[in-house]
Amino acid sequence: MELLNFEGQSVLDSRDVAKMIGKEHKNLMRDIRTYTKDIEESSKLSARIFFIPSTYQSKQGKILPSYLLTKQGCEFVANKMTGKKGNQFTAQYVTLFNSMKETIENGPQAILKQLHKEWGIPTTLGGALQLAANQQVEIEKMKPKVDYYDSQMHNPGLMTITEIAKDYGWSAMTMNSELHKRGIIFKQGKHWVPYSKYAGKGYTQYEPFDYQHSNGQPGVHNNLKWTQRGKKFIYDLLAEDGIKPVVEQMGLLEA
Repeated sequence: MELLNFEGQSVLDSRDVAKMIGKEHKNLMRDIRTYTKDIEESSKLSARIFFIPSTYQSKQGKILPSYLLTKQGCEFVANKMTGKKGNQFTAQYVTLFNSMKETIENGPQAILKQLHKEWGIPTTLGGALQLAANQQVEIEKMKPKVDYYDSQMHNPGLMTITEIAKDYGWSAMTMNSELHKRGIIFKQGKHWVPYSKYAGKGYTQYEPFDYQHSNGQPGVHNNLKWTQRGKKFIYDLLAEDGIKPVVEQMGLLEA
């Protein structure tokens, strides 16, 4: 059981909530539809504050409806329950959301530790100076070699998945499917979003995109883009299985 990340906020899948409260998913869906109808008819609040419409793919390959529950949505469901099951559900979702809050609040320290663990980046001034000296030696050894990291990985700015996929001779659909297969991203409606395990690692960012609804009202949609750190993550992930960018494949053939 884990929290998902939807456009920067933590949510729970209605299928997981159904298991937590011991109710069939179709029955929970029926209840949530009733809740959303009552909320929007009797108040000025949007039901999306509590329940976000979503979909999932069944084992048979069918696209079926579901909901993403925010913390307020979980509270709403919990308030409808009494007895032992209600108490157990409250304890579970409160623990999950509080754990995520603690992770976010300790973000800078956690990121520093993660960088040290993954990249060996020092946490002291002396260590940083020594690392700089060691790197200078390596740079001198590498000149004048220019490889994939030099030409691609150091480009600044955010990238679309289409741009990253082109390096491998793939389409965006192929790359998204590969990342989904590896448990990195999942489909939320028409859009791909990272699982919470990867949402706070600096791999992706949301870029606002303005548009107009069919009724002429303005709206804002957040497009998912990848940082250079995210591109490096994808590179290392695929490289473990021998999948390399086209430029590196050509280099091997020439060698």
